[in-house]
Amino acid sequence: MATDTRAPSHSPAPPADRPPPPLLRLQQVAKLFSSADGHSQVAVLDELDLEIHSGEVVALLGRSGSGKSTVLRLMAGLLGASEGQIEREGQPLRGLNRDVAIVFQSFALLPWLTVLQNTAVGLEARGLPEREVRQRAMRALAMVGLEGSAEAYPRELSGGMRQRVGFARAFVMEPALLLMDEPFSALDVLTAENLRRDIDELWARGNFPARSIVIVTHSIEEAVLLSDRVVLLSANPGRVRGIVPNPLPRPRDDTHPDFRALVNELYGYMTDPDRPVGPAAPPPEAGPAPLSLALPPASLGRICDLLELVPEQDGISLAELADELVLELDELLPIIDAGELLALMEVDDAHLRLTAEGQTLLAADEDGRQELLRRQLLAHVPLAGELQRALEASDRGEVDRDVVLDRLGEEYTRIEAEAMFDTFVSWVRSCGLFRYSREQERFRSTGGDGEKEGGG
Repeated sequence: MATDTRAPSHSPAPPADRPPPPLLRLQQVAKLFSSADGHSQVAVLDELDLEIHSGEVVALLGRSGSGKSTVLRLMAGLLGASEGQIEREGQPLRGLNRDVAIVFQSFALLPWLTVLQNTAVGLEARGLPEREVRQRAMRALAMVGLEGSAEAYPRELSGGMRQRVGFARAFVMEPALLLMDEPFSALDVLTAENLRRDIDELWARGNFPARSIVIVTHSIEEAVLLSDRVVLLSANPGRVRGIVPNPLPRPRDDTHPDFRALVNELYGYMTDPDRPVGPAAPPPEAGPAPLSLALPPASLGRICDLLELVPEQDGISLAELADELVLELDELLPIIDAGELLALMEVDDAHLRLTAEGQTLLAADEDGRQELLRRQLLAHVPLAGELQRALEASDRGEVDRDVVLDRLGEEYTRIEAEAMFDTFVSWVRSCGLFRYSREQERFRSTGGDGEKEGGG
């Protein structure tokens, strides 16, 4: 293993009585993008405050729409903030941040270059002497166990080896801050686990070639394994919802009760967006939540499949369920959200349990299940009730697609509205609540017989 190669700070040392500024500080940062129709702007991030200090690993954890990757690109200077300020070691960041290196989820290697050449490409761009470039590149490859593959080409490597080259390419730059955007998500489970452990060991031994790490992840276990702090982001727009410290000693044992307890705590936060983060957080305001037209992107079939896995009496921990199904957060949470919306399941203290309706659904035959799903849709999905009333009031017994889509568009962007519309159509057709013709782009009632449609 190579000696400590952490990059020295290029900023003047602060006075002895003052702590050094953070590597990065984001203050009241907002990021706006143009909407699909180009007539308005959508806030991906808003009022985001975050500091990254030297010597720490920070995980960014949030649902889809929380802007995790956007935060990373702002830190790298690949995007500029629409509002607020980003500081690099106390100075405003303008343009690219040359103190960072990034590892993406895709390998992005140049196929005509060898492993050594791919690793050295950033150094060559800086115009360093050839001998120094080779020495530093070989040292970085040794850190990831690839010094024997320096002359190989990417096509000769496995996926795990190609991603190791991606890490070496970042290590060789000796950045103050290493940014990792879901770097293990494109790998198989075993390869990803081994690479996570290698990165954790490098950090724990003190010879990691960066002073700090920020990692974007969908995996709670990954966040607990690697980080010193877990930053929880809310969604639409992304804000810092809270920060959970990770005091577990390294190397970390993912079977230890304290590890599992922290994983379960984070699952609890992720499945309940309104739950205060941390013991000192104020309780949520009382009162009924406003009705929402939001529809999680999960099919009724997947909801029913998930119900089959939940023991009726004791429930199942979300961490155990995710492991059993080998699902990431962004895959599992929409199914749970949809099941909760339809009052078929509920989450309590990071455990998933069936409601009485969920247990009834499991015990019913196919016709009984369809009838129960129709009732739950009308009772708990406001858009279903609105469409039913519109069909009853229509002389033709039909409602055009645009009526429903425009209703969704009152609360969501066009892209969001179209995605929810597709989910809505899937739900009402699969349980026979309404008919929908994609050719005519119209909804019709089923005439009270509740028959299911084909896929037209």
